[in-house]
Amino acid sequence: MKPTIVGVSRNITRIKELIDQVADTGLNTIVYGETGVGKELVVQSLYQKSTRVGKPFVKVNCAALPDTLLESEMFGYEQGAFTGADRRKRGKFEQANGGLLFLDEIGDMSLPLQAKLLHVLQGGDFSPLGSEKTVKMGAWVVAATNHELENDMANGDFREDLYYRLSTIKIHVDPLRDRPEDIPHLIEHYVKTYTEQFDGKQLLKPSQKTIDKLTAYHWPGNIRELQNVLKRLMILGNGEENLDDMLMGNSNQKRPTGLPRSTGQTATPIDLLGFDSSAPPDLSSLSLKKIKKKAMDRVEKEVIAYVLEKTGWNRSKATKILKISYKTLLYKIKDLGIEPPEGSEE
Repeated sequence: MKPTIVGVSRNITRIKELIDQVADTGLNTIVYGETGVGKELVVQSLYQKSTRVGKPFVKVNCAALPDTLLESEMFGYEQGAFTGADRRKRGKFEQANGGLLFLDEIGDMSLPLQAKLLHVLQGGDFSPLGSEKTVKMGAWVVAATNHELENDMANGDFREDLYYRLSTIKIHVDPLRDRPEDIPHLIEHYVKTYTEQFDGKQLLKPSQKTIDKLTAYHWPGNIRELQNVLKRLMILGNGEENLDDMLMGNSNQKRPTGLPRSTGQTATPIDLLGFDSSAPPDLSSLSLKKIKKKAMDRVEKEVIAYVLEKTGWNRSKATKILKISYKTLLYKIKDLGIEPPEGSEE
């Protein structure tokens, strides 16, 4: 089955346009985004749209292996290169010749290996471990990461020269919470996919009420979490009755350390909507969805402002504490109207 990028948001529309523009260029590309947003799907779509389709698609997970194994996995080795090397092994670079080499989680690669990767990208060839011969590198290199590599460079964790060598083209996949208009389309797509996948099994299709609730959820695990919730809903059958518990239990986000405790005062719907409590509006005009949105915005604003204050408005530190991307933090600061204290650096 060919990869399908589903969505109508501005971000997804732009990604589809970029894929069409980039697919046949062979330019080094980095796909950014939080865990679970579908970065690999974007890479697969690049491959499918390119003239390299049908040639090898080879993936290397840079976070899954220690340095010694990752190096031999990428570049291969000759028989006798090290203890246990009882035969020659072709590395991923060689296996991907003529096709696409996908370096997943490139931000987790160690600095020594980054230097070797840079050498290969600059020179266009490499030597397997234990060999004096060079092998031409004929693969299209596409990387993906959930890191903000600009921050990593500033902290000395990622080589600047490698960053510029890899990022000729940059594609950013926004988190699902920033593109809720895509959620109903994703639900429709996965309902169809799972119906075909579990052919013959009685499956529950989500009601409109459930779709609305799923659309309003913040999805810390992004599309991967949405897929898991939908499978449970459809297969268990009674999932809609326990949807709130399912979503609460599915979120592993922890309360940031050191946040101020509640004062014990509970905000009323009137407070959350910003109405004058001395002259409340007609109750029929109150919208639960609107109250929820106001409440979430209010909590987000307080938490982000608190973390920024405690880090001295160091946005890089704040992103690590809040576990969000640098781009998302800047958007939240602007959207929620969070103002830096006087005299601080913007």
